Amino acid sequence: MKLTNTLLPSWKPTKSVKAAFLALTVFGVPTVFADALQISHVRPQGTAIDNDVKNLSKAIESATDGDLKLRIYAANALGDYTIVQERISLGAIDMAVQPASSAADRKMQLALLPSLANNWQEAQKIYGSGGAVREAMQRLYAEQDITVLAAYPVYFGGVALNVEAESAGEIDVQKGIKLRVPPIKSFQLLAGDLGYIAAPLPFSEAFTAVQTGVVDGVIGSGAEGYYASFRDVTKTYIPLNTHFEVWYLIINSERLSDLSNDQQKVLISAATEFENKRWLSAPVQQTMNEQKLADNGTNIVEISDQQLAKISDSVRENVWPEILDDIGAKWGQNILDKIGK
Repeated sequence: MKLTNTLLPSWKPTKSVKAAFLALTVFGVPTVFADALQISHVRPQGTAIDNDVKNLSKAIESATDGDLKLRIYAANALGDYTIVQERISLGAIDMAVQPASSAADRKMQLALLPSLANNWQEAQKIYGSGGAVREAMQRLYAEQDITVLAAYPVYFGGVALNVEAESAGEIDVQKGIKLRVPPIKSFQLLAGDLGYIAAPLPFSEAFTAVQTGVVDGVIGSGAEGYYASFRDVTKTYIPLNTHFEVWYLIINSERLSDLSNDQQKVLISAATEFENKRWLSAPVQQTMNEQKLADNGTNIVEISDQQLAKISDSVRENVWPEILDDIGAKWGQNILDKIGK
């Protein structure tokens, strides 16, 4: 006798059910049935972001009398940020604080546009609540079923070398130094404009590449990132304001809507406070991390305001047009016009 499904003849799995089965496959426990929201971040335990997420968790748990909690996974324990973003989009992971992945959408390179902000005040106007880049990123995330709860400013970027600097602040000089760059077009173009030889490599291969001399240094991070991951191979640090590093506190949109109204209000309020505190502490943290590198034996190269201005002009003339072509010139320029750049 042939068996047929007479109860659910046209049943198809919903997105939430698919996510549950994916979570079972990947993690062993489906997130939709977890008693806490999973949240991933990219740094080891005990770092600034880890402590800030722990404080966020305490605030949420206290405000909901323990009904809403965060289960924290540090140091990319659930996968690197590109994978985590994909899984949040699917609903297989709930939340994260991490960089935006341009692998999901090339337009997300906008957040890494070099020399877009020159100081912390400009950065907050551009990337903070109500800022043009912030609102653009929120829309891009929303297309992936992801909601941005907050921005997490990290630092202004620079170049870390395992060799002595050559004409560090001179934009017109070819240094003959090979840099590992993230496999993102903006960083590849930026390295070349700064006079370096770009070598695109995954982050997982970067330390070994520097250690073995395959490359002479790295670009794509700042003092905090270099101290956390490259301090043993960093002889020189050049604070060139290569980009403004901002991470986003994100959550799967469906998971957010599944929370009660009161829980949503608590989460959004705690996220706002999480961001506001970070805008105050981030400049101090940047100085502290540069000092940590110096205390570890790294030479911090001084770059004048005039040199930074010349670099900024060159980057905007030579790098910006190519990035805008890559992400959509009309779309990108519209955002830059709102910023006044």
